[in-house]
Amino acid sequence: MPPRDPALIHPTAVISEAAQLAPDVRVGPFAVIEGDVRVGAGTCVGPQTHLIGPLVVGENNHVGTGTVLGGAPQHLGYKGEPTLVEIGDGNTFREHVTVHRGMPVGVGPGTGTTRVGHRNLFMAGSHVAHDCVVGNECLFANAAVIGGHVVVGDRALLSGNSAVHQFCRVGRLALLSGASASSKDIPPFWVMQAVNFVCGVNTIGMRRAGIPSPEIQAVRRAFSLIYKDKMPIPVALMKMEAEWGQFAAIKELAQFIRTSKRGICGGHRFHGHGEGDGEGRDAAAA
Repeated sequence: MPPRDPALIHPTAVISEAAQLAPDVRVGPFAVIEGDVRVGAGTCVGPQTHLIGPLVVGENNHVGTGTVLGGAPQHLGYKGEPTLVEIGDGNTFREHVTVHRGMPVGVGPGTGTTRVGHRNLFMAGSHVAHDCVVGNECLFANAAVIGGHVVVGDRALLSGNSAVHQFCRVGRLALLSGASASSKDIPPFWVMQAVNFVCGVNTIGMRRAGIPSPEIQAVRRAFSLIYKDKMPIPVALMKMEAEWGQFAAIKELAQFIRTSKRGICGGHRFHGHGEGDGEGRDAAAA
Protein backbone atom coordinates (compact mmCIF):
# COMPACT_ATOMS: atom_id res chain seq x y z
CA MET A 1 0.00 0.00 0.00
CA PRO A 2 1.34 3.51 -0.84
CA PRO A 3 2.73 5.55 2.07
CA ARG A 4 0.35 7.62 4.19
CA ASP A 5 0.22 11.38 3.84
CA PRO A 6 1.33 12.78 7.23
CA ALA A 7 -0.78 15.87 6.62
CA LEU A 8 -3.93 13.72 6.85
CA ILE A 9 -2.95 12.01 10.13
CA HIS A 10 -3.23 14.07 13.30
CA PRO A 11 0.00 13.88 15.33
CA THR A 12 -1.86 12.68 18.42
CA ALA A 13 -3.32 9.65 16.63
CA VAL A 14 -1.88 6.23 17.53
CA ILE A 15 -1.72 3.84 14.58
CA SER A 16 -0.48 0.26 14.75
CA GLU A 17 2.27 -0.82 12.38
CA ALA A 18 -0.02 -3.67 11.36
CA ALA A 19 -2.73 -1.26 10.16
CA GLN A 20 -3.19 -0.67 6.42
CA LEU A 21 -4.72 2.69 5.52
CA ALA A 22 -5.39 3.95 2.00
CA PRO A 23 -3.27 7.04 1.23
CA ASP A 24 -6.16 9.50 1.46
CA VAL A 25 -7.62 8.26 4.75
CA ARG A 26 -7.97 11.05 7.31
CA VAL A 27 -7.38 10.29 11.00
CA GLY A 28 -8.43 12.79 13.66
CA PRO A 29 -6.98 13.75 17.05
CA PHE A 30 -6.49 11.03 19.67
CA ALA A 31 -7.80 8.27 17.42
CA VAL A 32 -6.42 4.79 18.10
CA ILE A 33 -6.11 2.25 15.29
CA GLU A 34 -5.05 -1.00 16.91
CA GLY A 35 -3.88 -4.22 15.28
CA ASP A 36 -4.80 -5.62 11.86
CA VAL A 37 -7.09 -2.85 10.61
CA ARG A 38 -7.62 -2.18 6.90
CA VAL A 39 -9.28 1.11 5.93
CA GLY A 40 -10.33 1.90 2.37
CA ALA A 41 -9.96 5.05 0.30
CA GLY A 42 -11.94 8.16 1.13
CA THR A 43 -12.69 7.14 4.71
CA CYS A 44 -12.53 9.68 7.53
CA VAL A 45 -11.69 8.42 11.02
CA GLY A 46 -12.84 11.05 13.49
CA PRO A 47 -11.38 12.19 16.80
CA GLN A 48 -11.19 9.89 19.84
CA THR A 49 -12.28 6.87 17.82
CA HIS A 50 -11.01 3.35 18.45
CA LEU A 51 -10.65 0.87 15.59
CA ILE A 52 -9.64 -2.62 16.74
CA GLY A 53 -8.46 -5.39 14.45
CA PRO A 54 -9.08 -7.75 12.88
CA LEU A 55 -11.25 -5.13 11.16
CA VAL A 56 -11.98 -4.29 7.54
CA VAL A 57 -13.49 -0.88 6.75
CA GLY A 58 -14.37 -0.16 3.12
CA GLU A 59 -14.26 3.06 1.15
CA ASN A 60 -15.87 6.45 1.82
CA ASN A 61 -16.98 5.73 5.36
CA HIS A 62 -17.27 8.40 8.05
CA VAL A 63 -16.40 7.26 11.58
CA GLY A 64 -17.63 9.85 14.08
CA THR A 65 -16.27 11.03 17.41
CA GLY A 66 -15.92 8.36 20.07
CA THR A 67 -17.03 5.49 17.86
CA VAL A 68 -15.60 2.01 18.55
CA LEU A 69 -15.45 -0.47 15.67
CA GLY A 70 -14.22 -4.00 16.30
CA GLY A 71 -14.62 -4.14 20.08
CA ALA A 72 -14.77 -7.53 21.79
CA PRO A 73 -18.18 -9.21 21.93
CA GLN A 74 -20.09 -8.63 25.15
CA HIS A 75 -20.44 -12.33 25.84
CA LEU A 76 -19.31 -14.37 28.83
CA GLY A 77 -18.05 -17.13 26.54
CA TYR A 78 -15.55 -14.89 24.77
CA LYS A 79 -11.93 -15.66 25.72
CA GLY A 80 -10.02 -13.21 23.56
CA GLU A 81 -10.00 -15.16 20.30
CA PRO A 82 -9.33 -13.19 17.09
CA THR A 83 -12.62 -12.61 15.30
CA LEU A 84 -13.67 -10.03 12.74
CA VAL A 85 -15.81 -7.04 11.80
CA GLU A 86 -16.35 -6.37 8.09
CA ILE A 87 -17.78 -3.00 7.02
CA GLY A 88 -18.70 -2.04 3.47
CA ASP A 89 -18.65 1.33 1.71
CA GLY A 90 -20.33 4.66 2.26
CA ASN A 91 -21.49 4.14 5.85
CA THR A 92 -21.82 6.92 8.42
CA PHE A 93 -21.18 6.17 12.09
CA ARG A 94 -22.06 9.18 14.21
CA GLU A 95 -20.93 9.86 17.76
CA HIS A 96 -20.23 6.92 20.10
CA VAL A 97 -21.53 4.12 17.88
CA THR A 98 -20.29 0.63 18.80
CA VAL A 99 -19.94 -2.38 16.47
CA HIS A 100 -18.60 -5.56 18.09
CA ARG A 101 -16.84 -8.43 16.35
CA GLY A 102 -18.26 -11.94 16.16
CA MET A 103 -17.93 -14.83 18.54
CA PRO A 104 -15.49 -17.58 17.48
CA VAL A 105 -16.78 -20.30 15.19
CA GLY A 106 -17.51 -23.35 17.32
CA VAL A 107 -18.34 -21.35 20.44
CA GLY A 108 -22.11 -21.75 20.53
CA PRO A 109 -23.59 -20.34 17.31
CA GLY A 110 -20.64 -18.01 16.74
CA THR A 111 -20.00 -17.05 13.12
CA GLY A 112 -16.64 -15.37 13.66
CA THR A 113 -17.73 -12.20 11.86
CA THR A 114 -20.02 -9.20 12.30
CA ARG A 115 -20.97 -7.70 8.94
CA VAL A 116 -22.24 -4.25 7.97
CA GLY A 117 -23.15 -3.53 4.34
CA HIS A 118 -23.15 -0.28 2.38
CA ARG A 119 -24.57 3.24 2.82
CA ASN A 120 -26.04 2.74 6.27
CA LEU A 121 -26.54 5.56 8.77
CA PHE A 122 -25.87 4.81 12.43
CA MET A 123 -26.88 7.76 14.58
CA ALA A 124 -25.36 8.64 17.94
CA GLY A 125 -25.14 5.86 20.50
CA SER A 126 -26.48 3.07 18.32
CA HIS A 127 -25.10 -0.43 18.74
CA VAL A 128 -24.49 -3.51 16.58
CA ALA A 129 -23.71 -6.59 18.67
CA HIS A 130 -21.60 -9.66 17.89
CA ASP A 131 -22.38 -11.84 14.86
CA CYS A 132 -24.98 -9.44 13.46
CA VAL A 133 -25.54 -8.89 9.75
CA VAL A 134 -26.76 -5.44 8.69
CA GLY A 135 -27.77 -4.96 5.05
CA ASN A 136 -27.62 -1.83 2.92
CA GLU A 137 -29.14 1.64 3.36
CA CYS A 138 -30.48 0.93 6.84
CA LEU A 139 -31.05 3.68 9.38
CA PHE A 140 -30.35 3.20 13.08
CA ALA A 141 -31.59 6.30 14.92
CA ASN A 142 -30.09 7.53 18.18
CA ALA A 143 -29.55 4.74 20.72
CA ALA A 144 -31.12 2.04 18.53
CA VAL A 145 -29.57 -1.28 19.54
CA ILE A 146 -29.58 -4.85 18.22
CA GLY A 147 -28.54 -7.94 20.18
CA GLY A 148 -26.25 -10.72 19.03
CA HIS A 149 -26.94 -12.63 15.79
CA VAL A 150 -29.63 -10.19 14.61
CA VAL A 151 -30.06 -9.95 10.83
CA VAL A 152 -31.32 -6.62 9.46
CA GLY A 153 -32.59 -6.41 5.89
CA ASP A 154 -31.97 -3.59 3.43
CA ARG A 155 -33.52 -0.18 4.11
CA ALA A 156 -34.89 -1.17 7.51
CA LEU A 157 -35.43 1.69 9.96
CA LEU A 158 -34.87 1.33 13.72
CA SER A 159 -36.13 4.47 15.43
CA GLY A 160 -34.63 6.17 18.47
CA ASN A 161 -34.19 4.15 21.66
CA SER A 162 -35.52 0.99 20.03
CA ALA A 163 -34.17 -2.51 20.62
CA VAL A 164 -34.18 -5.85 18.80
CA HIS A 165 -33.70 -9.06 20.80
CA GLN A 166 -30.83 -11.41 19.97
CA PHE A 167 -31.36 -13.93 17.13
CA CYS A 168 -34.24 -11.92 15.64
CA ARG A 169 -34.54 -10.89 12.00
CA VAL A 170 -35.72 -7.52 10.72
CA GLY A 171 -37.06 -7.66 7.18
CA ARG A 172 -36.42 -5.32 4.29
CA LEU A 173 -38.14 -1.93 4.67
CA ALA A 174 -39.45 -2.86 8.11
CA LEU A 175 -39.81 -0.09 10.68
CA LEU A 176 -39.52 -0.27 14.47
CA SER A 177 -41.01 2.81 16.13
CA GLY A 178 -39.28 4.97 18.70
CA ALA A 179 -38.81 3.59 22.22
CA SER A 180 -40.08 0.20 21.03
CA ALA A 181 -38.70 -3.31 21.27
CA SER A 182 -39.14 -6.60 19.47
CA SER A 183 -38.36 -10.12 20.63
CA LYS A 184 -40.04 -11.50 17.50
CA ASP A 185 -39.01 -11.39 13.86
CA ILE A 186 -40.26 -8.26 12.09
CA PRO A 187 -41.43 -9.18 8.58
CA PRO A 188 -40.55 -7.09 5.54
CA PHE A 189 -42.65 -3.90 5.24
CA TRP A 190 -44.22 -4.26 8.73
CA VAL A 191 -44.32 -1.38 11.22
CA MET A 192 -43.99 -2.33 14.89
CA GLN A 193 -44.23 -0.29 18.07
CA ALA A 194 -44.28 -0.64 21.86
CA VAL A 195 -43.17 -4.19 22.81
CA ASN A 196 -44.16 -6.76 20.19
CA PHE A 197 -47.13 -4.88 18.77
CA VAL A 198 -47.74 -4.54 15.04
CA CYS A 199 -49.38 -1.33 13.87
CA GLY A 200 -49.26 -1.18 10.07
CA VAL A 201 -47.44 -1.39 6.76
CA ASN A 202 -44.60 0.91 5.75
CA THR A 203 -46.30 1.98 2.53
CA ILE A 204 -44.40 5.26 2.29
CA GLY A 205 -41.07 3.48 2.58
CA MET A 206 -42.20 0.98 -0.05
CA ARG A 207 -43.11 3.79 -2.46
CA ARG A 208 -39.78 5.49 -1.89
CA ALA A 209 -38.06 2.18 -2.67
CA GLY A 210 -39.82 2.09 -6.03
CA ILE A 211 -42.15 -0.82 -5.30
CA PRO A 212 -45.13 -0.66 -7.71
CA SER A 213 -48.53 0.28 -6.31
CA PRO A 214 -50.17 -3.10 -7.07
CA GLU A 215 -47.51 -4.86 -4.97
CA ILE A 216 -48.01 -2.40 -2.12
CA GLN A 217 -51.75 -3.01 -2.20
CA ALA A 218 -51.15 -6.77 -2.17
CA VAL A 219 -48.94 -6.44 0.91
CA ARG A 220 -51.61 -4.37 2.65
CA ARG A 221 -54.23 -7.02 1.90
CA ALA A 222 -51.89 -9.73 3.15
CA PHE A 223 -51.39 -7.69 6.32
CA SER A 224 -55.17 -7.48 6.78
CA LEU A 225 -55.54 -11.25 6.61
CA ILE A 226 -53.41 -11.65 9.75
CA TYR A 227 -54.17 -8.51 11.73
CA LYS A 228 -57.73 -7.54 10.81
CA ASP A 229 -59.31 -10.81 9.71
CA LYS A 230 -57.33 -12.57 12.47
CA MET A 231 -56.54 -15.58 10.31
CA PRO A 232 -54.09 -18.13 11.68
CA ILE A 233 -50.73 -17.42 10.12
CA PRO A 234 -50.45 -20.72 8.16
CA VAL A 235 -53.90 -20.12 6.65
CA ALA A 236 -53.08 -16.50 5.85
CA LEU A 237 -49.88 -17.59 4.12
CA MET A 238 -51.73 -20.02 1.88
CA LYS A 239 -54.36 -17.43 1.01
CA MET A 240 -51.91 -14.61 0.26
CA GLU A 241 -49.81 -16.86 -1.96
CA ALA A 242 -52.88 -18.16 -3.78
CA GLU A 243 -54.32 -14.70 -4.45
CA TRP A 244 -51.24 -12.45 -4.83
CA GLY A 245 -48.34 -14.87 -5.18
CA GLN A 246 -47.34 -13.39 -8.53
CA PHE A 247 -45.91 -10.34 -6.74
CA ALA A 248 -42.26 -10.37 -5.66
CA ALA A 249 -43.10 -8.55 -2.42
CA ILE A 250 -45.61 -11.25 -1.45
CA LYS A 251 -43.10 -13.99 -2.23
CA GLU A 252 -40.52 -12.20 -0.07
CA LEU A 253 -43.01 -11.71 2.77
CA ALA A 254 -44.26 -15.30 2.72
CA GLN A 255 -40.74 -16.74 2.58
CA PHE A 256 -39.66 -14.59 5.54
CA ILE A 257 -42.63 -15.64 7.68
CA ARG A 258 -42.36 -19.30 6.74
CA THR A 259 -38.65 -19.47 7.64
CA SER A 260 -38.96 -17.52 10.89
CA LYS A 261 -37.45 -19.31 13.87
CA ARG A 262 -38.53 -16.84 16.54
CA GLY A 263 -41.97 -16.37 15.00
CA ILE A 264 -43.84 -13.18 14.20
CA CYS A 265 -46.54 -11.37 16.13
CA GLY A 266 -50.01 -12.80 15.50
CA GLY A 267 -53.32 -11.02 15.08
CA HIS A 268 -53.78 -10.56 18.82
CA ARG A 269 -50.74 -8.24 18.80
CA PHE A 270 -52.27 -5.68 16.44
CA HIS A 271 -52.51 -2.10 17.67
CA GLY A 272 -54.06 0.03 14.91
CA HIS A 273 -54.50 3.77 14.75
CA GLY A 274 -57.95 3.87 13.19
CA GLU A 275 -56.94 4.96 9.70
CA GLY A 276 -58.71 1.94 8.24
CA ASP A 277 -56.06 1.31 5.62
CA GLY A 278 -53.43 -0.75 7.38
CA GLU A 279 -50.85 2.05 7.55
CA GLY A 280 -49.18 2.93 10.81
CA ARG A 281 -48.56 6.64 11.43
CA ASP A 282 -44.88 5.98 12.04
CA ALA A 283 -44.49 4.72 8.47
CA ALA A 284 -44.12 8.35 7.40
CA ALA A 285 -40.73 8.38 9.08
CA ALA A 286 -39.27 5.80 6.68
